[in-house]
Amino acid sequence: MVTDYPLAIDVALSCVGFWLTVKLIPSFAGNFISANLYGRDMSKISNKKVPEALGVVCGATFLVCMFFFIPVPFVSQRSDGTNLLDFDHREFIQFIGALLSICCMVFLGFADDVLNLKWRHKLTLPTVASLPLLMVYYTNIGNTTIIVPKPLRDLIGFDLNLGLLYYLYMGMLAVFCTNAINILSGINGLEAGQSVVICLSIIAHNLIELNGPVSSYHKFSLYFMLPFLGTALGLLYHNWYPSDVFVGDTFCYFAGMTFAVVGILGHFSKMLIVFFIPQTVNFLYSVPQLFRFIPCPRHRLPKFNPKTGLVGMSKARFKSSETKFPGLLILWLAEKLGLVYVEQNLGEDEEYIECNNLTLINFLLKIFGPMHERNLTLLLLSIQIFCSGFAFFIRYYVSTIFYD
Repeated sequence: MVTDYPLAIDVALSCVGFWLTVKLIPSFAGNFISANLYGRDMSKISNKKVPEALGVVCGATFLVCMFFFIPVPFVSQRSDGTNLLDFDHREFIQFIGALLSICCMVFLGFADDVLNLKWRHKLTLPTVASLPLLMVYYTNIGNTTIIVPKPLRDLIGFDLNLGLLYYLYMGMLAVFCTNAINILSGINGLEAGQSVVICLSIIAHNLIELNGPVSSYHKFSLYFMLPFLGTALGLLYHNWYPSDVFVGDTFCYFAGMTFAVVGILGHFSKMLIVFFIPQTVNFLYSVPQLFRFIPCPRHRLPKFNPKTGLVGMSKARFKSSETKFPGLLILWLAEKLGLVYVEQNLGEDEEYIECNNLTLINFLLKIFGPMHERNLTLLLLSIQIFCSGFAFFIRYYVSTIFYD
């Protein structure tokens, strides 16, 4: 009789990961400050040094937990009480390939924190780190066929083989997941908090599907998500308002790649995207600045008012001549729709335009007005939780309209 113990051990390692992360971060904080890896919280009156890039401690702890867990799923317990190494080589290769991609992303993310790379590098790094994952998918799975929604089946057929386009989609998914969390950031607890909510949503989805026909895929996802949850909660403990540490780009890349890995190898990449609704909205709202149609400052953090202790929307001020062709049209249309604050003719000698920085954070501050930083984080996480609930509604109710 085979004993089903891997998930129990995984839960135990998750608890260990949480404890280690909570203990190790304060131990290493001083080392990061000594290495000039620190910043100053621009939303606080205090000017103290806050260590940055502590997400690398979270990522390293996760990897250590997973390294100890590697043999567990591949050991079966025989009825006579002896252990037999009975490796499923295909699943084992997927496991190692997934860890390799995550490990590469932690390393490259820390390089970004240290070297302060440009945006074009931020797009290149996840692409490079996803190559081991795509190779594992190609050699072990290789399925590039999708089921066509029912309204289109008369035109296209029941299924469609996308071929190389499917690999392009998976590579773009890895790039999106890593950068989407990084773009929606800048206030205490937000990066780690949104990652915890997404992780809990994935775990809930895995548990629902655990008794279904593809339970092995969802169990594979749980093997990664449970230790990630433990270490991310440990980081959130120190990153919550008022933050003792900053997570850095390392954590954003690490979290995004981990989600991409389980979404791709767990065969629920479409569901994963739906869990990223707030990040998708934030990305689309940010496109004019990200693609430089409208000038984009280095930091788009909310603006702190030391007199009130509240944060309000930050603004970008620029000359109309500094905008590219679609920029002014986008601003005009967005202003008419009430999506952007715009003010013109501010300069004495030359016409200036001022608009709020295009992030979901600043949009909420435009709608609700200035608020305390902690309340702003709670509002954003509440939206993340609501969107996760909406994702489950789409998956288990709306999808039945389009799929059998």
